[in-house]
Amino acid sequence: MASEEFRLVSPKISNEGKLPRKYTEEGQGAQKNLSPPLEWYNIPQGTKSLALVVQDIDAPEPSDPIVPWVVWVVANIPPTLKGLPEGFSGKEGEAGEDYASVQEGYNDSKLPGWRGPKVTKDKLLEAIEGHVLGEAELVAIF
Repeated sequence: MASEEFRLVSPKISNEGKLPRKYTEEGQGAQKNLSPPLEWYNIPQGTKSLALVVQDIDAPEPSDPIVPWVVWVVANIPPTLKGLPEGFSGKEGEAGEDYASVQEGYNDSKLPGWRGPKVTKDKLLEAIEGHVLGEAELVAIF
């Protein structure tokens, strides 16, 4: 029997892929810097650590109309965790012992990962090169 596909989901993102406004920085109801809850399933066997890169793939940039924008970088997620709770970002130290090794990095706004190490998307991808057992993708729109 083949194993199921490695999946990343959020219970707050609708079936149409709509990211609720409260997780953005725009409009009524926005709660700046509130990360959505994420869950993953069917982690590849042998996984020692998980990493997460969240990008806005069509963010406008004054010098270039459409560029991917790194919103969130998270490293050292234990494979024993089944996800990250809503509002985890910036509160990893308060989330409990199970989350103690999780580290947040810098996003493209050049903001530190709320007490995290100086990890960027490029440094993370370089560090995991040759060690990736699987990838999962979640697409949302707003």
